[in-house]
Amino acid sequence: MDENNDKIKNNIFLTRGLTGAPEQNQRNNPLFKHGCCKLDSCEWLNGINIPSQTEKFSYVEIRFKNSHKDFFKISDGYELKVGDIVAVEASPGHDIGIVTLTGETARIQMRKKLNDFDPNGIKQVYRRARVSDLEKWVSAVKREDQTMRKTKSILDDLGLEMKMNDIEYQGDNTKAIFYYTAEDRVDFRQLIKILAEEFRIRIEMKQIGVRQEAARIGGIGSCGRELCCGTWITKFQSVTTNTARTQQLSLNPQKLAGQCGKLKCCLNFENDTYLDAMREFPESKITLKTKKGEAVHHKTDVFNKVMWYSYIEDKTNIMAIHIDQVKMIINMNEKNRLPENLEDFSKVTEKKVDFENGFEQGDLSRFD
Repeated sequence: MDENNDKIKNNIFLTRGLTGAPEQNQRNNPLFKHGCCKLDSCEWLNGINIPSQTEKFSYVEIRFKNSHKDFFKISDGYELKVGDIVAVEASPGHDIGIVTLTGETARIQMRKKLNDFDPNGIKQVYRRARVSDLEKWVSAVKREDQTMRKTKSILDDLGLEMKMNDIEYQGDNTKAIFYYTAEDRVDFRQLIKILAEEFRIRIEMKQIGVRQEAARIGGIGSCGRELCCGTWITKFQSVTTNTARTQQLSLNPQKLAGQCGKLKCCLNFENDTYLDAMREFPESKITLKTKKGEAVHHKTDVFNKVMWYSYIEDKTNIMAIHIDQVKMIINMNEKNRLPENLEDFSKVTEKKVDFENGFEQGDLSRFD
């Protein structure tokens, strides 16, 4: 087990989906393994026969480092398979990547990710990587860790308020992309000049958000699974506190915030289901009127379709009433009719906690 952990730890190509450094160019490189990288793609149409009259899709999805993926055009008659290491067009020079999707699966993925498809804006796949291409690529990847350490040291010396998250060298070892996060605008012109002199490469600075930072770094969420942003989420939707309120969650930042410090993306997953369920509920602001007194709303159990109320004059007891009964009481009130009390409609009574006089346990009998 320790030997396997050491292999994983020392594998600098793991972020690109390879189990080790390539030594020679092969048609379908066995070093590529699904699950070894972030935002892995599954060729779920693999093995399904496509009708002969269907024109072969001439674009492929290619992976670089971490979540950096893009689509490229291949020449007519040129066949590529998943796992092939290829040289692709870059600006300037060329880059090295691994084919992750081909054929109809790539067509569907491309339609999903690229809303405005412009064939003239798609770059070309030059060839399968040669031995010389792989040698440059391996040399470039080995520089990333050292460059990261040196860059952090330079940032401390310059006193810049920015955090360096990741560095990705281009496959031809002539350019590097520096991914960083910063709360405010940063003047990094002096930094670029120092980095260019230090590493003798073309520098590109790319600012990312804290959610993108968490996606690149990865980790385990509070649910015990890998972070969704590091495994499958590519487009981040805004998450607001209204989403938490809809799901009747307490606004506790420690519970609702993810590793990025923002509200968890998974709050959006069930929000539509809650919104659909809440359409059946009456307005919680409506006061229920009875001969015993008026009652106000406290909380809601969405999927059990239960609303909890208590009398304004006596808030020690809160009663669970099914929404059908709540609607019936509201209908009676609109007709100027008052029921005797809420206890006749309630099947569960809960006594609130009185912290001044001590804890008092309530009756938590369930619905019939």
